[in-house]
Amino acid sequence: MPQMISEQSERALRRILLERQRKHRLPGVLGAVSRGKDLLWSGGVGSGDLSRSGEPPTADTQFLIASISKTFTAVLVMALRDEGKLSLDDTVEQFIPESKHTGITIRQMLSHVTGMQREPVGDIWEVLRYPDRHELVAGWNEAEKILRPHHRWHYSNLCYSMLGEVVARIEGRDWIDCIQARILSPLGMTRTTLGFDDGAHAVGYYVPPYSDVPVVEPVLDIKAMACAGGLASTVTDLATWTAFLADPNDEILSGDSLEEMCQPQIVADLEGWQLAWGLGLMLLRLEDRIWVGHTGGMPGHITGIFVDRGAKTAGIALMNSSSAPDPAALAVELATYVLTNDPAELEPWTPGTEVPAELVGVLGRWFSEGAPFTFTVRDGRLEARADGQPEHKPPSVFAKISDDLYRTESGRETGELLRIARGPDGTVTKMNWATYLVTREPYAFGEWLDEPTT
Repeated sequence: MPQMISEQSERALRRILLERQRKHRLPGVLGAVSRGKDLLWSGGVGSGDLSRSGEPPTADTQFLIASISKTFTAVLVMALRDEGKLSLDDTVEQFIPESKHTGITIRQMLSHVTGMQREPVGDIWEVLRYPDRHELVAGWNEAEKILRPHHRWHYSNLCYSMLGEVVARIEGRDWIDCIQARILSPLGMTRTTLGFDDGAHAVGYYVPPYSDVPVVEPVLDIKAMACAGGLASTVTDLATWTAFLADPNDEILSGDSLEEMCQPQIVADLEGWQLAWGLGLMLLRLEDRIWVGHTGGMPGHITGIFVDRGAKTAGIALMNSSSAPDPAALAVELATYVLTNDPAELEPWTPGTEVPAELVGVLGRWFSEGAPFTFTVRDGRLEARADGQPEHKPPSVFAKISDDLYRTESGRETGELLRIARGPDGTVTKMNWATYLVTREPYAFGEWLDEPTT
């Protein structure tokens, strides 16, 4: 059964859109909140096309999603990595031998830490002429490296355009054909297209600061930069995409690889430390929530999608005005309202069926470095949580490697080993976690060595 929200929440969400639309003089704004694969709510205010005044945009109205296109490119790059066709530490000249810039890695390009200039050469946003694939590579060689790699975050449409060229050379077909075959078709995203399709779409406008008469913005063919910002989409399709970002389809990209994309590579907001960049994804922190997604901007279209992966709840904001408010803030505000006022129904607790015999002696309270930890079994798997650990932080979960040897699969000390030591009678006498001593009683460092052996 599709999930729903209350009428009160629907009115509150519409009010948020109305306030944005009036304050920022937006011709039209479309907002939505999804949970999992369900579109909980969508609403439009104003007009998607002022020549048809009074018709607000709907969930099936296409907008140019601009740089949200980068999230599709990044997922495709990671899928190629998983297939062994590239490594994140490969350099651009390995795939584009004519590149005169060397040593720039795929990982750096995904996370905007190459130090390369922002845009392709040629003042493209002034003359509105964009490079084809041949011109892109030639311009790349003329482009300036303005910063040291990893010195600081610096956004680069140029680098993402080159990632599209890397994809095309590996796959032997254009970037959009790869996206269509490997992502859009499998997910059923039929209204996500290169530029507008023949269906309903929003007209982009610019509203001048000193008059209330909008100016129609041009629809641009950005050619080889399409992988950095060329897609159009609808709320319905973007709800599918945010559901994928929360819980990926393994046929497209494994959950582990999507999780890797969500690991911070660099802090983008050095003043507030609220925005980091993963591998192609923006990571926005507000209070105890991390929002994963991206914003986009093209002439007349400002957009944003962000999902709380744990709650599988996403906000979507699409506006048909160049002079628009922060789309990330709007998308997150919509989703946060629903999370606060219409949270998903909690799953009932279900009992487990058995405790593995080898873990019986491990359960309970232990101490390491003087601090207490509680080891438990849930669904047959060993977990550990530090006493007093905040509720929003997950426990450590262990996977068995062999008898009395476990690997920390997630949580604190991910990747580290847990070794269990037993006495002659099979009783667990101590453990070593990430090599640190774990004992039933608290000890100072070295005090354990003075204990009599039995």
